[in-house]
Amino acid sequence: MRLAWLGCCAGLMAAPAWAQDVDCANAEAQVELTYCAEQDWLAADADLNAAYAVARKRMQAIDADLEADQRGAADYLRDGQRAWVTFRDATCAAEGYAMHGGSAEPMVIYGCRARLTEQRTADLEAMAEEY
Repeated sequence: MRLAWLGCCAGLMAAPAWAQDVDCANAEAQVELTYCAEQDWLAADADLNAAYAVARKRMQAIDADLEADQRGAADYLRDGQRAWVTFRDATCAAEGYAMHGGSAEPMVIYGCRARLTEQRTADLEAMAEEY
């Protein structure tokens, strides 16, 4: 039993090393395609978080110039972002149903998340620039 557990742990530790060998420009196997789609989404999510931080600071600056009873820009941005994450995840889960139960379903979901996240990032960047 203990030997089986150690073998399982060793297999999990090897996964990151395998992932470093994936050439996403030439991925062919489904596991590679899914991994690459996930990496695209993670990169888009990092960009989103950076854009959100800038937009949030801008909304906080707007709030700082208002009377206390008039403030709310930063709170509305936060609430909107939370609602958007819920929207994105539900929309992409629905889009994933095109491959429901198949090995490509996670790839479709990650691709959708990356696409919608890139769009939201552009919206947040525009918001920060306009205001």
